[in-house]
Amino acid sequence: MKKLLLIAVFLVSGTIAFAQNNDKPKLEKKGDLIEATYYHDNGEVAQIGFFNLKGKLQGEWKSFDANGKKTAVGNYENGKKVGKWFFWNTNQLSEVDYSGSKVKNVNTWQRTSSVVSNK
Repeated sequence: MKKLLLIAVFLVSGTIAFAQNNDKPKLEKKGDLIEATYYHDNGEVAQIGFFNLKGKLQGEWKSFDANGKKTAVGNYENGKKVGKWFFWNTNQLSEVDYSGSKVKNVNTWQRTSSVVSNK
């Protein structure tokens, strides 16, 4: 019985230690960029994207909710939002056009019906 209890304590403490390591960002050099991955408290990816070597946001960034669903995707150029960004929530998709981090145009679509599968 003591052996079983010891194993259970070890497994639980190992799981807690693993979860605590996931809340720290993961940084990985890829060529002239640093890929950064940030995590929610539950271990799911919160954001993933790149920094240039000067520490400015660069290239594509994606954001996810705590359940792993994508909530945003867009691009940075030397720390400034550029091009088309997409933002999702439960019933809406927003497309935002940026130039030098300034909003130039916004389009929004509402979900008015659900897709039904015949499976």
